[in-house]
Amino acid sequence: MDLDRLLANAQEAAMQPPPVAKKIWELRTEEQVYAKLRDPVVQDTNRYGQKVDLIELTEGKLPVGRSMFINENPAVGINPNRNKQHGFFFTADNCIGCHACEAACAEKNETPAHFAFRSVGYVEGGSFPDYKRMNISMACNHCDDPVCLKGCPTRAYTKHTEYGAVLQDPETCFGCGYCTWVCPYNAPQLDPVKGQVSKCNMCVDRLEVGLKPACVSACVGNALDFGVIENIPANREQARIEIPGFPSPEITKPNIRFQQIKQLPDEMKRTDSMPVKYHKDEHGRYRSAVDQKRGKEPHWNFKRLSSRENPLVLFTLAAQAAAGAFALQFGGALAGLQGFTAFAESALYAPLAIVNFMLVAFGLFMSTMHLGKPKRFYRGFNNLRHSPVSREGLGIAIFIGGLGLHILASLPGNAWFQAIWQAVFGADIGAFAASPIVRALGVGSGVLALLGGAAGLYYMNRCYRIKARPFWDHWQVATAFGGSVLSLGSLLAGAVVLGTLAVIDVPRDGAALVFGTLLTLGLAIEAIGHVAHAKAMGTAQNEGGASYYIQTTTFGKTFLLRNALLGSNLLLAAGLLTVLAVDGASVYTLAGWALVGVVTLFTSLVGRALFYVLVIPTTMPGAFFWKNKAFEEHARDIGLANLPQVGVAPLRHYP
Repeated sequence: MDLDRLLANAQEAAMQPPPVAKKIWELRTEEQVYAKLRDPVVQDTNRYGQKVDLIELTEGKLPVGRSMFINENPAVGINPNRNKQHGFFFTADNCIGCHACEAACAEKNETPAHFAFRSVGYVEGGSFPDYKRMNISMACNHCDDPVCLKGCPTRAYTKHTEYGAVLQDPETCFGCGYCTWVCPYNAPQLDPVKGQVSKCNMCVDRLEVGLKPACVSACVGNALDFGVIENIPANREQARIEIPGFPSPEITKPNIRFQQIKQLPDEMKRTDSMPVKYHKDEHGRYRSAVDQKRGKEPHWNFKRLSSRENPLVLFTLAAQAAAGAFALQFGGALAGLQGFTAFAESALYAPLAIVNFMLVAFGLFMSTMHLGKPKRFYRGFNNLRHSPVSREGLGIAIFIGGLGLHILASLPGNAWFQAIWQAVFGADIGAFAASPIVRALGVGSGVLALLGGAAGLYYMNRCYRIKARPFWDHWQVATAFGGSVLSLGSLLAGAVVLGTLAVIDVPRDGAALVFGTLLTLGLAIEAIGHVAHAKAMGTAQNEGGASYYIQTTTFGKTFLLRNALLGSNLLLAAGLLTVLAVDGASVYTLAGWALVGVVTLFTSLVGRALFYVLVIPTTMPGAFFWKNKAFEEHARDIGLANLPQVGVAPLRHYP
């Protein structure tokens, strides 16, 4: 009866006429001419060689009259150029810093006070009476090569053939914030209260009816304009792709053009706390340079090592330690190395694998809790085609899945498990453990875990090779992560394996030499990477150099302590390795290795915390109060941040 009713309702619904599309945007009768789009002629390609007509770019695979379903409305806009790439045009000489564009954007999109899709900052230079200030109004640039789209693991981003708009769905987003890392212009905004990202949507609803975006229509100085890309607005004579303070357009090929004719000083400074300024080169282009705003005195600042990225500190270290330990545990036995085969037959082989499983599970839990919406973690696999975050997650998932199967295959052969099974069920499972199927499952799942771990660690490295964060975009990331795999993995596996071999009275010199060699190698690889990174960043005149400046001043003493401990620890490990090779694994030698292990744990935690807190992204300049981290910290210290109108983002979110 219910099925018949459902069929009848479906037939009745099918016979109903389709819903009539409502107007997308209510046009006001007093709409001014300057608020309307007008592009009678468009070019064939932009300056990057990409077609402006996006339907041609997709080889006609998409229909020209496709609805964008704005606010779930199936109406199709009346704009004759709706399938052309549009972009902003900013005349820096005209901007008076009134923030009308910010206000119009905030009103239309109903954004909270602590973030904005469009923001106005400025740079300044010279001295009285020849002081110059240049204001910069910036939102999403709807790039030809949107790195936010490629980086997002949930596929919350889409670049539409309609207007070339890069749109983001906050409801699909789970709040990892990776798009905010990779974007050079700080366009995607992470709301820590809602735990999700949102951004400028190009006001596509206004474009559909021939109106310019709200920010453009509200600009009182005629600094902002909008239209099909490469079209220079009336009364303009330039269409530059960069101005002082604007990150390199080579990263994403942004769809914004500039005019800036007034003469500026050779050096322009930011008024926010970021230690970056801009120098004019011999070609007249402004390039980033380090601005030593806080002097050169080094400090400790241990409290400031704690950041929002603390879960990622624990995740990366835990995953690397577990992957390294299991590779040694399983790979050593598979290779038939002395001592490893005896350990594989002992009762502690499965417990060590379980420890590795619990360690990586803890890391994954911390990584999930880092999300703005942890319950949506499963969406992290949606963009395997492009996102290194998705691929990293898949690799670690394969690792923990293969490790779990390996544990299940190893338990029947475990003496403790056999005794428990015998006591509870009264049956002997020794024959089952020796069966070829169980052994093949153990080997196959172990190999699967190794491959998954290797893939996860590779893409973990790729996650941080971000052009918008020069301090990370260096091969030192691979040496830091790879060094931790060897040193922390050897430390964990060595403690259990050598202890077990001592109890079962099996020679441990060979295994101790393997663990000691790999631990020392891990420390050496990490140290080499740090030296090369310090040399590169110490001479870099970009945001990476600014990060190094913070590293040697704000965290200078902490940085020196980490380096001193890492260097002395490497020397101690090398000395102990020599003793180990000559005299074997004595009690005193193992005690020395224990000290090396404790120092390794400390330097790993401090070094990984520094890794996250030091990075300075390429981003647009802020102002003295707005988009200024120093002001935000001061506001939190004195309680001013509790007033929502101040615009300081809360430090918490509600998943």
